[in-house]
Amino acid sequence: MPRLLSSLSTLLVLGLGSPTTAPAAVGAGLLAAGLAMAPASARAAGDVAPGFTLKNLNPRATGYDVVDLGELRGKVVLLNFWATWCGPCKLEMPHLQDIYSDLGDQGLVVVSVSIDDARDKSQIKPVIMSKRLSFPVVHDQDTSVVNQYNPTKTLPFTVLIDRDGRIAQVHQGYNPGDESTLRAEVEALLSQPATPGD
Repeated sequence: MPRLLSSLSTLLVLGLGSPTTAPAAVGAGLLAAGLAMAPASARAAGDVAPGFTLKNLNPRATGYDVVDLGELRGKVVLLNFWATWCGPCKLEMPHLQDIYSDLGDQGLVVVSVSIDDARDKSQIKPVIMSKRLSFPVVHDQDTSVVNQYNPTKTLPFTVLIDRDGRIAQVHQGYNPGDESTLRAEVEALLSQPATPGD
């Protein structure tokens, strides 16, 4: 980093940049040096689903304390990002519960990922109780998981993951009726076996 600051100072001293243009020049220098980070982008169909391990906030209903995405390989996973302040998220939840109730015994796992900050964490469990959710609910307080899947944090945001651990579908937002499409996609994924050797 001292070399970077030195480069910025050199650009300013040599007149190759002003305080407003020097950062762009430094950015170009970083890019040329291979040091610039690419902007985060949402995952797309066909990508391997990034793994995570988070504490389950609904252990009594599900029977386990931690959700490890890697351990769900071989199942179809419906990963749903939401927040307690998101109205459409709460409208969608009963439909996710219905899909899980109907298809859970066929190999579907719904994992609900709250991205509420620390201030709103206390509101997550009341939502779990009021919606009578029977699937795992985890809290991504530091947003490390949502940043891998949905850096823009559009809510609700649903990712369908196939039995091989690859993203099959991505849905942003919720409108009444979307649950029919989602159910059909889940049923199609459940009808496909995992690829041998994956």
